[in-house]
Amino acid sequence: MSATEQQHISIVVPVSNATLLHRVLGVRDEYLRLLQRELGVRLVAREGGLEVHGPAVQAERAAEVLRQMLAAVDKGSTLSAADVRYLLNLARRGQIAEAEDLFTETIVVTERGKRVAPKTLGQARYVDAMKRHDLVFAIGPAGTGKTFLAVAMAVAALKQRQVARIILARPAVEAGEKLGFLPGDIYEKVDPYMRPLYDALYELLDYDKVQRLIERRTVEVIPLAYMRGRTFNDAFIVLDEAQNTTPLQMKMFLTRMGFGAKIVVTGDITQIDLPKGVTSGLVEVQRVLKDVDGVAFVYLTEQDVVRHPLVQRIIQAYEQWERQRRTPHRNDRGEGDDEQ
Repeated sequence: MSATEQQHISIVVPVSNATLLHRVLGVRDEYLRLLQRELGVRLVAREGGLEVHGPAVQAERAAEVLRQMLAAVDKGSTLSAADVRYLLNLARRGQIAEAEDLFTETIVVTERGKRVAPKTLGQARYVDAMKRHDLVFAIGPAGTGKTFLAVAMAVAALKQRQVARIILARPAVEAGEKLGFLPGDIYEKVDPYMRPLYDALYELLDYDKVQRLIERRTVEVIPLAYMRGRTFNDAFIVLDEAQNTTPLQMKMFLTRMGFGAKIVVTGDITQIDLPKGVTSGLVEVQRVLKDVDGVAFVYLTEQDVVRHPLVQRIIQAYEQWERQRRTPHRNDRGEGDDEQ
């Protein structure tokens, strides 16, 4: 560590008013304590600003994070502890400047008044791709907001009358998509498989409104197999869990696109549930459509996970384990072990 890094400095981050200060500090100073613990600095709230005391590098990082937090809350955002941790990670990677407009873009406001906005740089790229392209593929691990943000964009488009209806689909792979033997109508048959899509809808709209939209067929939540032979005009279409489609199913789905339609396909190619030897349509489509104009592929990583912090570490551990498993074991002579 250099002498500059060891040198202790003090930085004053101006805060325009007490309300902003309280929102940045968090409930019972939760965010203040988080920054102090993670960066090894001391923060002191003074009239007109926050003083940062500590080693030069850590103090400068803390000041950068605080400035971004202030900019976000000043524009009406409500930060969580996960948001603060994400900003800390960006500061450590030297990417904090890229977060200037993060948290401030509102996709839609829920019925309960909650603002839905991208929470990571990857999510921001994903939202931007959905605005700019009619066909978007979002590929990444669980917890990165692939499905929820797609449904949020669909609800926003419906509210703004950009589309006339929303179609949410999933391959019901656990039932082999042969649901006729199950009791009830189509919605009762597929309900267990479609539940994550309903959950997203209920978080964005109240229960009664969702039910009315479904009754009027303004919103359809259906298994992929039920899309065959249909064309969807003026619709926002989301295909979730697309890693569990076959190449033929993926082609069938994509060719349902009508005039004025927008399609978002989401999936995690590390969690394929297809029978052994069956190629995933989501894996193949990356090669087939990679050079097609109007198509966007967005890749999210564990850095975009917005669930419990432990989820990110779990994903990293599994990825490391998979890499080790694919790497041949080598003996002390640098030779691969032979099976006896």
